[in-house]
Amino acid sequence: MKREVKKYLFDIKTSIESINEFLGNKRDFFDYQKNKLLRRGVEREIEIIGEAMNRIMKIAPDFKIENARQIIDTRNWVIHGYDKVDDVVIWGIISNHLPKLKNEIEEYLDKE
Repeated sequence: MKREVKKYLFDIKTSIESINEFLGNKRDFFDYQKNKLLRRGVEREIEIIGEAMNRIMKIAPDFKIENARQIIDTRNWVIHGYDKVDDVVIWGIISNHLPKLKNEIEEYLDKE
């Protein structure tokens, strides 16, 4: 694995861990929705995840990450469609997709 790819995988892992830290053990959608600072922090980490994935795909287009294109598209949606960001969609990403992505990333990093 290229050194840059490993660095970006680590960045993705760090952002996922940051989101988990922000949310703590008591994950409550309504608390999330009411807390603008928390929402913005989570959105920023999602932007970082998407940008890191974009960079991986540019330098190693054959690198296999499930849903890589959707991850990049989500980053673009959060940045460029900031006024249309849907808290329910973000919460679904946090709850359903980030745990799977974290496992996938950790498998790659553990191989190194």
